[in-house]
Amino acid sequence: MATPFSRLDLNLFRVMDAVYAHGGISGAARHLHLSQPAVSHALARLRRIWDDPLFVRQGNQMVPTELTRRVIADVQLHLRGLQSVLAQADGFDPATLDMTVRLGMRDVLEAITLPPLMTRLATLAPRVGLASVRVPREALERSLSQGEVDLVIDRQRRVSGRIRGEHLADERLSVLMRQGHPLAARAMTVADYFDCQHVMVTLQPEQPDPLQAVWAGRGLGERRVSLRCQHYFAAAKVVAHSEALLTLPHTYAEQLTRALPLVVAELPVALPPMGIWMYWHADREADPVHQWLRGCVAQGAREAMQAMHGLG
Repeated sequence: MATPFSRLDLNLFRVMDAVYAHGGISGAARHLHLSQPAVSHALARLRRIWDDPLFVRQGNQMVPTELTRRVIADVQLHLRGLQSVLAQADGFDPATLDMTVRLGMRDVLEAITLPPLMTRLATLAPRVGLASVRVPREALERSLSQGEVDLVIDRQRRVSGRIRGEHLADERLSVLMRQGHPLAARAMTVADYFDCQHVMVTLQPEQPDPLQAVWAGRGLGERRVSLRCQHYFAAAKVVAHSEALLTLPHTYAEQLTRALPLVVAELPVALPPMGIWMYWHADREADPVHQWLRGCVAQGAREAMQAMHGLG
């Protein structure tokens, strides 16, 4: 007796992934280059196979059911595996890739890395989409091991032998202040820095100053943090209209001066550079698709940071 799985069309899972990624039938149809009725028909077939609605409409969005949320990571992992198998069999042409790549990164690295990467993908692999997600540092290994993300770009950190890494660049910290700030006309001293109020970017309102260990190790006091917020761009807008300072990676500081009335100053406390690394799971090491993606991401990040340092 035939079972539903004996007649299973693996393309149905591409539809499931696309509806999940794009939040609706129309977005999935555009991504897959299919008509909306074709996507709806495929989704109806999947619903019969799973005996579950899979997605329910809430306003303009198709919201995944509990079953979909439970299985989607495995579905996406196996779809990427099939892409890899086909790539090895066909000699691999990036232009044939039709997938969404999940990158774990923070907003600073989004601004630096995504523009050149999207330009490169539009030329070489126009049907590859990107999804940038925030991965807490303590969850980096779990997220890579469970296939929740394909790559993570973050500061250098200790990882287990199952996680591979590649150094992309070294970054230093700089200080942003508004144009016309009293400190903009002269070299900032350590006393100047600690006399000012500061804006700090953090996801946790009670998180201690991440640089406090540095200050303490040099016998310095604590910064006077007048505002904690979640994103560097919001922090920079506050700094552009106040006397407060914002300490952040130099490359992004240079970018912000092109969007807001800000100037960049040297941090008056000598610190070693921060290593920016790309991480992935060892199981993806030999995957030709993943190797190509790693090359694209690494080249985009390096080119962007080198260009900004050159301008700075």
